[in-house]
Amino acid sequence: MQEYKVRILDMQKEERPRERLLKSGAASLADSELLAIILRTGTKQENVINLSQRLLSMYNLKQLSQTNIAKLTQIHGIKESKAAQIAACFEIARRLETFSEESKQKINSPEDVYRLIYPRMREQKKEMFIELCLDTKNQIIKEETISIGSLNANIVHPREVFKMALAESAAHIIVVHNHPSGDPTPSREDIEITKKLAETGKIMGIDVLDHVIIGDGRHFSMKEAGHI
Repeated sequence: MQEYKVRILDMQKEERPRERLLKSGAASLADSELLAIILRTGTKQENVINLSQRLLSMYNLKQLSQTNIAKLTQIHGIKESKAAQIAACFEIARRLETFSEESKQKINSPEDVYRLIYPRMREQKKEMFIELCLDTKNQIIKEETISIGSLNANIVHPREVFKMALAESAAHIIVVHNHPSGDPTPSREDIEITKKLAETGKIMGIDVLDHVIIGDGRHFSMKEAGHI
């Protein structure tokens, strides 16, 4: 057992699995080193790398992925917590094999925006200003409420709108707000804010495709009206 007494902390820092992963990436590590990072600690008799090497000498990766917790805990140095870590790791890998992203909702028209947003704005007594961040295919990346209250330059500032667009690497944005009165006809302030956002978008390289105002069963598109 003498060969097992070298501790991870006794190794040169650049030779430790975690440090090597951080420096060179996970692909640069051997199977036993990756497993050592998952297990984190060894035993008094052997460090975690030796434990991982011994485990992989008993089972190859495929066999290890199929070994249940009860059998894993029969191995010296593998208690329930480590067995659970191993099982969880392989279960994530199995789920990844069949993983597919949910199809993103695509916006093709102001009507699409209206159908998406109207149900949650229908009963609102205050004005809500919502931003839709879109990718190059006009699919929604993220939706977020920017402000709630009276719509004016102090509440809706281009800085706040484009801050999220930049964070999400959006190609385009659509902004939406409601008129609790039920009449979606834009006010002078609505038109001014729209033009200000459109101008900022040109500078930022992020197109403002539309500003849709939601009323009671109706909507108004700044794009269709020629304000963008």
